[in-house]
Amino acid sequence: MATIATATSKPRISPTAQIMIGLVVGLIAGILINNYNRDLVEVIRPFSQIFIRMIQMIIAPLLFGTLVAGIAGAGHFKDVGRMGFRAIVYFEIVTTLALLIGLLAVNIMRPGEGLTLPPPTGAPPVSAQAQTWQQIILHMVPTSVIDAMAKGDVLQIVVFSMIFAIGLGMVGEKGRPVIEWAESLTEAMFKVTNIIMLYAPFGVGAAIAVTIGQSGLAVLQNLAYLVFTLYVALAVFFLVVLVPVMLMFRIPIVGFFKSIKEPMLIAFSTTSSEAALPRAMECVEAFGVPRKIVSFIMPLGYSFNLDGSTLYLSLAAVFVAQAAGVELTVGQQITMMLTLMLTSKGVAGVPRASLVILAATLASYNLPLEGVTLILGVDAIMDMARTMTNVTGNCLASVVVAKWEGEFKPPSAAAA
Repeated sequence: MATIATATSKPRISPTAQIMIGLVVGLIAGILINNYNRDLVEVIRPFSQIFIRMIQMIIAPLLFGTLVAGIAGAGHFKDVGRMGFRAIVYFEIVTTLALLIGLLAVNIMRPGEGLTLPPPTGAPPVSAQAQTWQQIILHMVPTSVIDAMAKGDVLQIVVFSMIFAIGLGMVGEKGRPVIEWAESLTEAMFKVTNIIMLYAPFGVGAAIAVTIGQSGLAVLQNLAYLVFTLYVALAVFFLVVLVPVMLMFRIPIVGFFKSIKEPMLIAFSTTSSEAALPRAMECVEAFGVPRKIVSFIMPLGYSFNLDGSTLYLSLAAVFVAQAAGVELTVGQQITMMLTLMLTSKGVAGVPRASLVILAATLASYNLPLEGVTLILGVDAIMDMARTMTNVTGNCLASVVVAKWEGEFKPPSAAAA
């Protein structure tokens, strides 16, 4: 019986392949609709909006569960000591620079111009009027977390979750049941995210069909330009941030990249940071970083130092605003950067985490979430580069902390 089952079983199509199939089917359908009957756009649109609504549905519990479980469960805020403090400072500086490069790239190259997204339903798009610093600070603190979750105000949810997690960690053992509940909530939301992603090929296909049915094939040019913009921005990040960091801490550039080339290739080909983690830890340790530093900094970096993902998020969010014809002021983009800086720490381990964070950020600014399903069609191509950047950044962070601590030992010195 086992032999028969093995022989008759068929290999399952990967999620990425399913999304690409949905993209192609939607592309063909959109061309036909655009040429023959544009009234069909309104017939297909609800199938795209179903996917958007399901993403909106999971944002609040996902953010709350991951932040509380991550901060209170790990206790980083009081137990990390000097090494943890240095790591967090480094992470925040580098990810902030990544966000800035993403914002600069999307504002200079403007890949969203010429693309027309449907207007958002409900509240109007974000106003072009700049907020004062007093309004920005006040808006960060919710008067009611229930109201913040109902409105989908992601920044307020994050602020409450972080404060709650710190307080929960201070409770000690009495808070353990709540931490375990948050961990269970997080695991459940991972599964819900996987369930929603089963519908992704249909949502992507419908979104592409609707967009091309309305605007024609010009949409594909914008999406290709978005991918090109991301790759250019990541190349700039390597040259302007990572290489100078290596020079500052006297890390051999060629030797470093030779040491981690295997986990970089694993991350690029699988689009999974987790798949590259075991080999990355081995390679960094072989490069001269003590095991105690590698085992602490690498997992911490997977939550707090996702350079490629944060750069992508700032770029993608402004891309959708450009496509919707909404000009964000400098103040609004800085506020958005602050929001992304916090939210990207919360759901780093979630499959398609960038999709959820992007949807949450767009919802906060009342921008059309149709942009999420549109970007998802080319997300696999962008995911390869940003995942490789995430792994490279965390490998470098481990070496930097080891250098900072005075415990870095090159292979020749370690052998001696």
